[in-house]
Amino acid sequence: MKVSFPDPQGGTRTILDNIDLTVPAGEFTAVVGRSGCGKTTLLNMVAGLVDPAEGTVSVAGKEPRSARNHLGYMPARDALLPWRSALRNVEYGLELRGMRKAERRNIARRWLNAVHLGQSERLWPWQLSQGMRQRVALARTWALNPDVLLMDEPFAALDVNTRLSVQEVFLQLWQQEEHRAVIFVTHDLGEAIALADRILLMGEGKILDDVRVDLDRPRELATIAADSGYQALYERLRAQLH
Repeated sequence: MKVSFPDPQGGTRTILDNIDLTVPAGEFTAVVGRSGCGKTTLLNMVAGLVDPAEGTVSVAGKEPRSARNHLGYMPARDALLPWRSALRNVEYGLELRGMRKAERRNIARRWLNAVHLGQSERLWPWQLSQGMRQRVALARTWALNPDVLLMDEPFAALDVNTRLSVQEVFLQLWQQEEHRAVIFVTHDLGEAIALADRILLMGEGKILDDVRVDLDRPRELATIAADSGYQALYERLRAQLH
């Protein structure tokens, strides 16, 4: 599979080349690599936002645009709507799908409770900390009940302590429902190893390494860096990046 975009000189620039990838149901796949290597383009192709120049993409047996009800996409920024409360932000995707108000409100409340924000449903985005906003965004994504979660550096804007807290909430939710496939883009090798079952290392539009993360679940994110298996994987990936 190949993705190319026009360049300013009138030619084409290849962003992804010779990608052959299958992510099975229930697998947490992290994608790492330097800026510009094609990570977000890969995610956008699965979401149906970018079309391949060569090859095909299938999500749950369908063309990506036809499979959007199976997908949940969480970008780097929370993208909350400032004129909606936390609760109504979580409801938004369900509202677009035509779900009745009472039903979508019950689902939104359940997921706000799951991310420990049940008491904050009436707050506006400007009244929430960045960590709280990201948890609202998580609840909004999860409320859609997606089979595939696409996540583009969703915790990159958070400080270290807040990031760990939100990662723990996210991982707890996913470990409870491991039938969901995840494709998780990150610059942070440590985050990739701590969260994922599998790591794809990308460079110049290609997959340079495909690594299994054989660390037991459930995982304790605060202490996992001390694990010898974590350290070995970190060194393997770091050496290839540099």
